[in-house]
Amino acid sequence: MCGIVGIVGRKPVNQAIYDALTVLQHRGQDAAGIMTDDNGTLVTRKKNGLVQDVFQQRHMVQLRGNVGIGHVRYPTAGTLRSAEAQPFYVNSPYGICLAHNGNLTNADELKALLFSEDRRHLNTGSDTEALLNVFAHELQMTQGEQLTPDAVFAAVAAVHRRCRGGYAVVAMIMGYGIVAFRDPHGIRPLALGRRAGPGGDEYMVASESVAMDALDFAHERDIRPGEAVIITRDGRLESRQCGTEHSWTPCIFEYVYFARPDSIIDGISVYKARLRMGEHLAAKILRERPDHDIDVVIPIPDSSRTSALEVANGLGVKYREGFIKNRYIGRTFIMPGQEMRRKSVRRKLNAIDLEFRGKNVLLVDDSIVRGTTSRQIVEMAREAGARRVYFASASPPVRHPNVYGIDMPAASELVANGRSEADVQSFIGADWLIYQDLDDLVQAVRFDNGDISSFDTSCFSGQYVTADVTPEYLQRLEQQRSDRAKQEREHARQLRKSGLDPAAATSPDPRAA
Repeated sequence: MCGIVGIVGRKPVNQAIYDALTVLQHRGQDAAGIMTDDNGTLVTRKKNGLVQDVFQQRHMVQLRGNVGIGHVRYPTAGTLRSAEAQPFYVNSPYGICLAHNGNLTNADELKALLFSEDRRHLNTGSDTEALLNVFAHELQMTQGEQLTPDAVFAAVAAVHRRCRGGYAVVAMIMGYGIVAFRDPHGIRPLALGRRAGPGGDEYMVASESVAMDALDFAHERDIRPGEAVIITRDGRLESRQCGTEHSWTPCIFEYVYFARPDSIIDGISVYKARLRMGEHLAAKILRERPDHDIDVVIPIPDSSRTSALEVANGLGVKYREGFIKNRYIGRTFIMPGQEMRRKSVRRKLNAIDLEFRGKNVLLVDDSIVRGTTSRQIVEMAREAGARRVYFASASPPVRHPNVYGIDMPAASELVANGRSEADVQSFIGADWLIYQDLDDLVQAVRFDNGDISSFDTSCFSGQYVTADVTPEYLQRLEQQRSDRAKQEREHARQLRKSGLDPAAATSPDPRAA
């Protein structure tokens, strides 16, 4: 999962893009990048790290120009290398910069065709570079003497025909402006904002509306599935439906975990959706255990707080903050590598003993993915003196890989895959485990917006909306992108850096992960 932003302003946009990226930092903590158009000159800064670490004052003063795009990344594929930090750039035609949030399910096929037919060389393993080169090639094929909106929209339509998967894209064409578009299923979010000023309107596109709130842009609307928006450098906006809108099926995991609660995505309040998740979960607990002995409900901070509050209200028991979070430790779910995730949990959370001692505690989390974090949190509750530890998930069991841009590629790494709920309960060490029902989750999220009747629920249901995800693809993905595979690639890279032959060296012990 990544965060993207693009701004066409009436004054330099470097600070505005920086501020937007800090607001979107929760979507990616691996790398950050900004590119601006300084009257036809490309200025860029990108590197591994948090936004505040990547951009110093000396970098910001160089990022001149009234048009620019930015990106925060966490790696769903590839290795932890600054060469794969976004945005990417190609010089032909015109000079195009591009950043994207999501994942292409036919990336390998695209890369082969780009080389064999389009005669384009790719320098990284990122599917973003492949998407950029598809867009650049198609724009080159449609261009006339002058770049026109028709040519840009035709190129985007060709991207939709050639690329499959979930993607939200922001691109900057040097000397022209910004192009933003979304996959025909609307899996990944993308919003459009406007800010009126004395010099004319300024426009912004971003992954979440909260970035617009921070910069005083009005959230105009969400970009529709298959739609493309052009914002020229002089502030003119045009939009067109470039791909067949197969369905409007946004990723439901955005509402469960990734998005900030103060965001509005596809007309749906993330905060209200999480409140309703808590209401449905409380109702299920009362159905299954009407005579429960829960003394207190405690959330796993931060994304489960909203749901946990409604669980407590629905059960008629106390809500307490039992864990204090160190806010300078990143989100464990999006940390690269299981070992890093494991080590960070106890550094990130500390239990308040008096809220646990002698009590039957219901811990509420937004989801259970790999299960190792949940197990450590249950252990912490017991060490703090809890008599019984119950665990509730505001979402259903995560049993299947997500292939549209969330780092759940390996089924073998998902604790609920191939396990019953009783098995998961035993694994995390809880006295009782309860999951949200999928129908209740869908009902909780779609309450606000009648235009959206279904969602991408593939990580829960195993049903992939692009209809091109085969068992063979999932097996290949697991071999390429599991934690073990990433560890082995990083090990080989370090060996090559040291001048050693990776083929002759011993692979890292998989038990270390």
